[in-house]
Amino acid sequence: MADLQFHYFCPAPLGLEALLVEELRQLGIDDVREARAGAGFSGSIEQAYRACLWSRLANRVLLKLAEFPGPDGDALYRGVAALDWAEHLAPDGTLAVDFAASRSRMTHTQFGAQRVKDAIVDQFRELCGVRPSVRLDRPDVRVNVYLDRDVASVSLDLSGESLHKRGYRLEGGAAPLKENLAAALLLRAGWPEVAAAGGEFIDPLCGSGTLPIEAAWMAADVAPGLDRQYFGFLGWKNHDRELWERLLEEAGRRRERGLAGLRCAIAGYDRDRRAIHAALENLDRAGLRGVVHIERRELSAARPRKERGLLVANPPYGERLGEASELPALYAELGGVLRQQFLGWKASVFTGNPELAFRLGIRARRFYRLYNGALECKLFNFEVEPERFFTPHEDETGLSEEARALRKLMRRAQVLAQKPPSAGAEMFANRLRKNLKNLGRWARQNRIDCYRLYDADLPEYAVAVDVYQGDITWLQVQEYEAPASVDPAKAENRLIEALSVLPAVLEIPFEQIFLKVRRRQKGDAQYDKQAEAGRFHAVSEGDCRFWVNFEDYLDTGLFLDHRPTRLMIGKQAQGKHFLNLFGYTGAATVHAAVGGAASTATVDMSRTYLDWARRNLELNGIKGYDHELIQADCLVWLEQAAASGGRKYDLIFLDPPTFSNSKRMAGAFDVVRDHPGLIRNAVQLLAPEGHLIFSTNARKFRLDQDALADLVVEDISASTVPKDFERNPKIHRCWIVHR
Repeated sequence: MADLQFHYFCPAPLGLEALLVEELRQLGIDDVREARAGAGFSGSIEQAYRACLWSRLANRVLLKLAEFPGPDGDALYRGVAALDWAEHLAPDGTLAVDFAASRSRMTHTQFGAQRVKDAIVDQFRELCGVRPSVRLDRPDVRVNVYLDRDVASVSLDLSGESLHKRGYRLEGGAAPLKENLAAALLLRAGWPEVAAAGGEFIDPLCGSGTLPIEAAWMAADVAPGLDRQYFGFLGWKNHDRELWERLLEEAGRRRERGLAGLRCAIAGYDRDRRAIHAALENLDRAGLRGVVHIERRELSAARPRKERGLLVANPPYGERLGEASELPALYAELGGVLRQQFLGWKASVFTGNPELAFRLGIRARRFYRLYNGALECKLFNFEVEPERFFTPHEDETGLSEEARALRKLMRRAQVLAQKPPSAGAEMFANRLRKNLKNLGRWARQNRIDCYRLYDADLPEYAVAVDVYQGDITWLQVQEYEAPASVDPAKAENRLIEALSVLPAVLEIPFEQIFLKVRRRQKGDAQYDKQAEAGRFHAVSEGDCRFWVNFEDYLDTGLFLDHRPTRLMIGKQAQGKHFLNLFGYTGAATVHAAVGGAASTATVDMSRTYLDWARRNLELNGIKGYDHELIQADCLVWLEQAAASGGRKYDLIFLDPPTFSNSKRMAGAFDVVRDHPGLIRNAVQLLAPEGHLIFSTNARKFRLDQDALADLVVEDISASTVPKDFERNPKIHRCWIVHR
């Protein structure tokens, strides 16, 4: 029996499937298959016993006996009766039946369980005149039947009762986490790595102590089933007692070694006396008194003892626990404690109300969707570093009216995200998933971290969604201004619908999504500040790195549609003298410098953007007099430089604004009207073999060929529009110009 191979299924809470597959593989089980709400595997009885003893995530281990059509009670009875139950159960033994149905004609689970029980006991009665009795609590054999689309799967429940019952918790406190969900939180939070490095673990809202106990058992290599007194296979006729005793002895030795060598500190705090009392009793039953520190302490008094560690909290979120009106203050207090006392730590917060997580004031690096029973929740992972701090629903002094309105829209989207999506929102989400599959693969293959995912593909959802991947993923969402013929309220509702599904599709929290409205701009309005957050994030493009800003300006500092043009500049710049006119944040300059340019010069009227360009250069290790930043009106500077016949450049990039009437400029500029003179002046600065790259985003632009008839002009627009902008090929036009 020990060498025979069987098929098994391990059910688990939704969201734990991938973790469970990895766990089973770590237990030495190779043939594992992920499934909805669990994982299946093929293996020996020993491997099934190991799963029962060592799985921290599974609910049960089911040994599959048969599968057959069961559209009605009679068919179900016949299929169960066809099995030889004397192989598994003694005539005077006890049994219980668990029955569940999905997408089947038979929906009455009690009736289904009754027919299964009848088929088994009738078989024994006919063969030996004695029938097993039903015992719901800890029977010799527990039979599990799952009816899906009228097909019945019959299994033996080797675990007997849910594996989350470790045996240490008698009094759970108020709405405790199940132990296997607690283990999943610790795995997703990265506790095994922190523990291996000797870090500290703290749960400042520990309740009955489930998280600290599971953290200690995980760090000390304690089998979660070692102290259980009952498994479903103990009364099974084929139970291999000698094998089981050997596995228990092995687990016992591992526990002794693990506890003796434990290097990490583990603590749990709570303000509730009854919760602390329950936690201490659970600690005793888990054999961890003296290993885990449990103490009554206010949240505000939580303090680390080590410089590095992990804090995991499961605060109430308005579902059965606490009053919703009191919870924002609790989350704000938790965020304050983290920011003030736990700098340099990792933190994870599990909540069923993502909007409350926003009150923490720390931008999450990642979140995971998990389920606490039927309730969808999220685990937010944080790194407690100052650059990730923000003020939740902060004082909006200094924000434009538009920026305040956009924040309000984002908050409404967060609320809507808690509800099932509308048909339109689901359609939008499906298009995002399709684009993410195609463009995401293309981006990975081409080392592209920042790209346009969606660009008004569906007319009803007129937004652009840009992905920026650095240490984490950010989204910039730009709403295109609706025409006057569209009802503003309807357009706003569709925008909120679109925003509400983005976190689920992209698997990022709302705090990493930034909303802007793209309207027809006047003058330099697109460069006007919208906020004063001053937060910059580093992203990559090819071999270059750039600082981007999602909050303070309409644009981020990196025009994604010009990516191929910048990459082209980088390839052409080796050993050349490069000039970047209307340089903005110097992205093209960085590509030229990294590409080996002998020198660069960047001209822009804005000191803010030149400082940004300097920071971009420094981010790539570029400094020195060979890389000049010139604050000047580009039109005046260019005209004077052309007239003086001074310095020449081998490569010039000219990407002027469409229109500008800035007070700092000598006059109004219109690229449609003024481009011939602008190009001619730039050409005057070209070295004999040099060339100019001229680009514009003006939609109605037409190059004046007659005015430039004496120059060689090549339209390269098609080759400079990247794949992620192919849906909008008129995003820009681009030419190479030389004498």
